[in-house]
Amino acid sequence: MIYLDYAATTPLDSEVKAGMEAVSEAFGNPSSVHAYGRKARKVLDEARERLAALLKARPKEVVFTSGGSEADALALIGTALARGRGHIVSTRVEHSAVLESLKLLEKLGFETTLLPPDRFGLVYPEQVEEALRPDTILVSVMAANNELGTLYPVEAMARLCRERGVVFHTDFVQAASELPFPEGPHLLSISAHKFYGPKGVGALLVRGVELLPLIPGKQERGLRGGTPNPALAYGMALALEKAMKEDLNRLKHLRDSLEAGLLSVEGVELNGHPSQRLAKLVNVTVQGADGEALLMAMDLLGVAVSSGSACSAGSLEPSHVLLAIGRTREEAKASLRFSLGRYTTQEEVQEAVKRFRQAVEMARL
Repeated sequence: MIYLDYAATTPLDSEVKAGMEAVSEAFGNPSSVHAYGRKARKVLDEARERLAALLKARPKEVVFTSGGSEADALALIGTALARGRGHIVSTRVEHSAVLESLKLLEKLGFETTLLPPDRFGLVYPEQVEEALRPDTILVSVMAANNELGTLYPVEAMARLCRERGVVFHTDFVQAASELPFPEGPHLLSISAHKFYGPKGVGALLVRGVELLPLIPGKQERGLRGGTPNPALAYGMALALEKAMKEDLNRLKHLRDSLEAGLLSVEGVELNGHPSQRLAKLVNVTVQGADGEALLMAMDLLGVAVSSGSACSAGSLEPSHVLLAIGRTREEAKASLRFSLGRYTTQEEVQEAVKRFRQAVEMARL
C-alpha cells in the first residue's frame, strides 16, 4: 500500500514516540501539589516552553487543546462570546472546524461575511479590508488550504487587522510543518498529528485576546478546563521541533514529479495555485470520471489518497472548497487530493502515477 494522504494525518515519528514513553511515568495530575503532580507539571511546563520557543511566543500564550478543531472553535467562539455581539469575516474555503463554528455563532446572533476565493483558491488582503465594518470583531483566514495547498498572505492580513483593532486568527494546522510561524496573528491553531506527533493534542496561541472558555475550568489559565496530558503535549513539542528541520526541497521535487505524472493523463486538471502552495500537496480533477469509482479504484489498486478534507470523509457532498473555486458538483466529486510526506519515496510516486492511470481508465468506463 502506498500512503499519499499525509494532509489527513501523519504516522507517529519513532523518536517522538520514544520521547513520550520516556516521560510517561509522570502520570500524576499536573494540578496536584504532591511529588507525582509536580513531576507531571515539570513535563507539561517543558512542553509548553519548547513549543512557545518554536512559535516565537511566551509560554503563557500557549493553550493546549485536544487538536486543531478545538483550537479553531476556541479561537472563534471564545472570542465572539467574550465580545457578546459583532461581525466576523472569514472565507468560503476554510476548514470545516471554522465554518461550523461560524454557523453556530450565526445562530447566536453574530453576523458573518465569507470571502469568495479566485480560481486558485486565493483570498487577498484587499478583500479583507473591504469586508471590515465598524462592528467587525474578528477575522479568521487559514494560512494554507487543507485541500488545495494554496497559501494565504496572513501576515499582511494580520497587520491590517491590528491597525483596525480587529482580532485576527489563522488556522495554521496544515502549514505548521512547512511555513515559518507568522508574528502578527492574535490567535493561531496547530495540531500535532499533522506533523508526525500524537493524535489528540493541539494548541492555540493566544496573544493579548480575551476568550470565553468552551470548557470551563482552572487549567490552561482558565481558558480550557480538564486535566491535560503531559506526554501528549511533550510529544507535540518534540514533533514540531523535528518537523521544522524538514528538507522541503526533497518534498517539492517529489511533488513536482507527481504533478507532472498526473497531469500527463488526458483530461486531468490541477486545482489550487500552481506555485503558491504547500510542497506536499497536489489536488486534481479527472474530467469524465465517476468520483466514487475513482476513489474506490485507487484504494483497490493500493494507493491511499482522499477526495477532500479527512474531516468530511463519508460525506456524499462534494468538497465545498472545490465548489468555491468554480468546479461543478460532478467535477468536485471526481477530484483527488494527493499529499506527500517524510517517508514518501520517488519509487512510490512513480508507482502511484501508474496506478492512477489505471484508476482513471476504470472510473471512466
